[in-house]
Amino acid sequence: MSELQAALLAIGFGVIVAVYVFGWWQQRKYRRKFGAAFKANHADALYRENAATAEERMPQFAGATEDAAVEHAAEALVEHPARNLPGEPCALLDVRCDFIIELHLEEPSPAAVLDGLWQRKFDFGKPVHVCGLTLAGKVAAQQWERVIAESQTLYARFRIALQLVDRGGAISAAKLADFRDLVLGVVKPFKADTAVPDVHEAHQRAIELDAFCAEVDQMVGINLVPPGDRLLAGAKIAQAAALCGMTLEADGAFHLLDAHGHSLFGLANQDTKPFRRHTLEAFSTAGVTLLLDVPCAEKPAGQFGEMVRVAHDLARELQANMVDDHRVVLTDPALAIIREQIAQVEAKMCGNGIVPGSAQARRLFA
Repeated sequence: MSELQAALLAIGFGVIVAVYVFGWWQQRKYRRKFGAAFKANHADALYRENAATAEERMPQFAGATEDAAVEHAAEALVEHPARNLPGEPCALLDVRCDFIIELHLEEPSPAAVLDGLWQRKFDFGKPVHVCGLTLAGKVAAQQWERVIAESQTLYARFRIALQLVDRGGAISAAKLADFRDLVLGVVKPFKADTAVPDVHEAHQRAIELDAFCAEVDQMVGINLVPPGDRLLAGAKIAQAAALCGMTLEADGAFHLLDAHGHSLFGLANQDTKPFRRHTLEAFSTAGVTLLLDVPCAEKPAGQFGEMVRVAHDLARELQANMVDDHRVVLTDPALAIIREQIAQVEAKMCGNGIVPGSAQARRLFA
């Protein structure tokens, strides 16, 4: 074999490996988005063997109504002043959800004084938010705003917050201590009064919040499967989804969006391979699944009802059956039980001051 042939062979092999790695990476991204819905240990009632079993696994709440829970959530907002900051993400900072270090500067300063922080902002595995109190002539005119590294605005105070929990779990005590030490190190060169929470207390709050989030973190699915061995064509799926008002989004699933562009529920390929516009004509699958992310959906019990309506429309268009994870046809009584269970989770979240579908819920369940 000549050197030229060997070189061409090596290049060809490298291209094949690169294509394979890219495809694996795309699949991994998609699985992170929807994979949880297909795990056997997910507390999703539609994937239980029967409705009675699902009812036993769901949390029970005595005497709680949805209206009373919403009122309780509204009262809870007043109890946490950090939530009353205008704008996002500063409006969402909450001692229950964030480890917040506050700096009172002796001299108003721009974002550049936090130079060491910007370089390590993504080192902690959870979102870091920096909010600044703008300098203004009148106290009433001052406001908190998100601070970026390039900002030239002068700030009288900073709030530097590390989120305690997301779907990846609770922050570790070691990460909290590392974050605290980083911020205190950044502050050393200039004069500022610093308020720092206790790391162990914050870690305990993180563990408790994570346990609550795990309890209410429900992904509900309705499978649409054609009878026999027939496959569903990608173009037909896209057409049926469009008739239901759903659009194909960047994550490879069709979504029904609200007025703010947030997904109410999605339609994913059952084998988790993403839908792509340029491959729909040649695409086919054994089934699709409508998915409702309960904590991230506004009024999820009502959205489940809408999802069931869309499921019936899609089943008619695709000539498919609505089934659970064991291919048992879903009946109206079973769906009614599921809706009630979702309503219970919704009430529990509201009762704990985390309203489903709110910006606070979306960041905790990201």
